[in-house]
Amino acid sequence: MTASLPVPVDVKLMNLTASLLVTALVLGCLAAGAWWFVRQPAFAIRQVTVDGDTTHNSAAGLRASVAPRLAGTFFTLDLSAAQSAFQSAPWVRRAVVRREFPGRLHVTLQEHVPVARWGEDDAHMVNSFGEVFEAGGDGEDDALPTLVGPDGHAAEVLALYRLLDPLAAPLGARLDEVALQSRGNWRVVLDAGAVVELGSGTPDELAARFRQFVATAREVAARHQRPVAAIEAADLRHVGGYALRLHGVSTVRGDAANRPAAPR
Repeated sequence: MTASLPVPVDVKLMNLTASLLVTALVLGCLAAGAWWFVRQPAFAIRQVTVDGDTTHNSAAGLRASVAPRLAGTFFTLDLSAAQSAFQSAPWVRRAVVRREFPGRLHVTLQEHVPVARWGEDDAHMVNSFGEVFEAGGDGEDDALPTLVGPDGHAAEVLALYRLLDPLAAPLGARLDEVALQSRGNWRVVLDAGAVVELGSGTPDELAARFRQFVATAREVAARHQRPVAAIEAADLRHVGGYALRLHGVSTVRGDAANRPAAPR
């Protein structure tokens, strides 16, 4: 019997390299074939179904405006890019996009729920989450309050509005505007037009000042034979009291009586 000779190391390495190259070639061909396959027109997106909140955007209008921006087939479409495309439409806060075989997209929309206007124009509004969104001039509800403040502070201004607005009920009033001014000073405007300077401080401190004003303003106005609606302005930045201006009358209440009015 002839004894088999051991295979040289260099031959083993050559065989291993050849096997790896063949395997890589086969896998590359399979990947290329799969990539070619999923990009065929047969797998194009043929239908887009839109449901959910469509009060401000019709399903047909969204399909017409967004569909041309959807690149790829059923398999290659970037769902994140598709979601961003739908969320770029006015009033759309969130869009959930999912594939439905063989060639359909199902889109569920959540629209912004406006609770206030943002700034001095009708182009931007604040939703119930304190997020600013572009309404495109479609400010549909004139009864909404106006919130004003630096960029990025909408949630803070909305929170103070929600804290103070119920406190105005004893005056039979609502807050028409809440503004965060420079240096952290706050100002509110009642629906009858009265401007109330709150100054700076924590929400609890601001609420305490406003509560004191609401509890006593009717009495102060009555002393001068004026209704609450005659209040033109109030300055709550005085320690222990506030300055009140009525139409045709000027008076000061509390410890502020002997102090000059705060600058406006």
